[in-house]
Amino acid sequence: MKNVVVYTMKNCPYCVAAKQLLTRRGIKFEEILVREDDDAKWEELYKISGMKTMPQIFQGKDLVGGYTELTELDSQDELKSLK
Repeated sequence: MKNVVVYTMKNCPYCVAAKQLLTRRGIKFEEILVREDDDAKWEELYKISGMKTMPQIFQGKDLVGGYTELTELDSQDELKSLK
């Protein structure tokens, strides 16, 4: 089982929704809060994910995506592939 990590930022409704969905499905995850002004962390994440939005969800080193991709995965297997 690979660790699920969710990068979030304050006041992000999609971040809240993603965390709620993971919790409902019994997926344990680590949340890493990224400040809006933490340019170095944003740049680091962009290099890894190609995304400039939050949340950014990883399983191990593999990018799951953001909230949209998470809900698509949920509709396919109820996130069983993340367990």
